[in-house]
Amino acid sequence: MSKISPVTGHYVTVEADGLEYKVFYLENGTGQPLVCQHTAGCHNHQWRGLLEDEEITSNYRVIAYDLPRHGKSDPPENVEWWKEEYRLTADHFVNFIVALCDALELKDPIFMGSSFGGNVALQLALRHPDRFAGVLSVEGADYSPGFYLDWWQHPHANAAQVCASGVWDLMAPQSPEADRRKTWFYYSQGSEAFKGDLYFYSVDHDLRKNLQDIDGDRCPVVMLTGEYDYLTTPEDSARTADAIRNATFIKMEEIGHFPMSENHPVFRRYLLQALDTLKSKHAVAA
Repeated sequence: MSKISPVTGHYVTVEADGLEYKVFYLENGTGQPLVCQHTAGCHNHQWRGLLEDEEITSNYRVIAYDLPRHGKSDPPENVEWWKEEYRLTADHFVNFIVALCDALELKDPIFMGSSFGGNVALQLALRHPDRFAGVLSVEGADYSPGFYLDWWQHPHANAAQVCASGVWDLMAPQSPEADRRKTWFYYSQGSEAFKGDLYFYSVDHDLRKNLQDIDGDRCPVVMLTGEYDYLTTPEDSARTADAIRNATFIKMEEIGHFPMSENHPVFRRYLLQALDTLKSKHAVAA
């Protein structure tokens, strides 16, 4: 058996809101595109278990990208980006994802994001229901206040350790320690972008008055949240799903806020259920 992973990496040029980005992404598999957004302050390594999951990649082309300023994706090209504080907005986040899918020439992709990625999944369903075959909002909700804090990057603190340790107790104690430690390690590498991501997560994202405008018939929505997530609780996600036409909520037992990296074997069971749910929604619509 080959020791070389089937996962491959590429760069693609993406233009969004008048800015040009060199975006790195990993991919594996064939079939319908499944586009995966990592959590705030992290990168696409979180999706390695999914990218190497033979059952899922036999039916889906899994694409996990690094958002600009994260992982191997640089800040925007040809502008003095260092002269202003990075604050991710809902408008730009949505525009970038659509531009990425266009640059990759994806047809009927499914979008899956976790945490702030779960929140932007709802934004995509609201703003671009005909661009996506469905969205999977993992650990997402209509509103997630309270996590945009100045001390994430306080000059008297080790920002890398603060950011990593700040998310430690969002994981389930049953998740394998080696995987929880890896998730901690991923976060120790992304401290510079974390606070700017949280501006979208806890400040600019607020769909409490717009959920009824999401057309779950045109763009089916499935929400999945772990029982150990105290940041976006299962009750938050269930409440959100209840307000969206034709949406489905799945509570994930024995897992926390980072299901794809803290315990992929458990997460994949719920993901397969969610993908089957999307298929059934499309069959009914047809």
